[in-house]
Amino acid sequence: MDTTARIIEKRDLTDITKLFVVHAPLVVRNAAPGQFVILRVTEHGERIPISITDFSRATGTITIVVQEVGRTTALVNAMQPGEEFLDFVGPLGQEVPLPAEGHAVLIGGGFGTGAVFPLARALRSRGVRVSCIVGARTRGLVILADLLATESDEVHVCTDDGSLGYHGLVTGRLEELLDAGAGFTHCYAVGPMPMMRAVANTTRLRGLPAMVSLDPLMVDGTGMCGGCRVTVGGKTLFACVDGPFFDAHQVDFDEADSRLTIYREQERVACELAGVRR
Repeated sequence: MDTTARIIEKRDLTDITKLFVVHAPLVVRNAAPGQFVILRVTEHGERIPISITDFSRATGTITIVVQEVGRTTALVNAMQPGEEFLDFVGPLGQEVPLPAEGHAVLIGGGFGTGAVFPLARALRSRGVRVSCIVGARTRGLVILADLLATESDEVHVCTDDGSLGYHGLVTGRLEELLDAGAGFTHCYAVGPMPMMRAVANTTRLRGLPAMVSLDPLMVDGTGMCGGCRVTVGGKTLFACVDGPFFDAHQVDFDEADSRLTIYREQERVACELAGVRR
């Protein structure tokens, strides 16, 4: 079995967001919707968790989306087809629980949209109706709406500035669709923490079951560092080994927000030393 992880395709989604197709047959063998990989670029570099955007057992490939937010993601996005990752480990995390019937609404915010596609495909294969809501600050930051359309019954694009699609936040469009009788039975959201908190609040008020991916909290990805510790339903869990998907209505978002910013100063210093724009 080939144990390498070689980039075979790279595509620009935005100025700072890249899509990579990686030949990693050992990883793809057991991949499932909702899981992630851990990768490393250099011998002395950090290991970072990245959600799986797509996978194909037939071709032995994993697709990931990487947005440049720090030194390591800048190194990843500088890589080219033909190059290999030093480490590419996975699949990690738990497979997201999906229904066998109903109408699911999948919400992707920013580059979090990359993690929504495998859910859409799996749901459609089960006969579940799928609607997607994709949000970004402006038109140029909307990603993968075309890919989601291939596995969705409908895709709604939202931009904060109104430059494309619905003018406003994803929760605004979600409320409109619910008011119009969309009949959603399940909701899944992946994106920035404020967006997922807003989705949790909106769906709670509407009595709509919802799950969110707490992948923004993950650091080590194996449960050893404790950086992604979070309280869900009064229990202490870890986003990387117990998730990354959790019941949105049970997540302590105050604690999650606090934990998300705990390394902000260190991240700022690392970016300045590497000359990375933030």
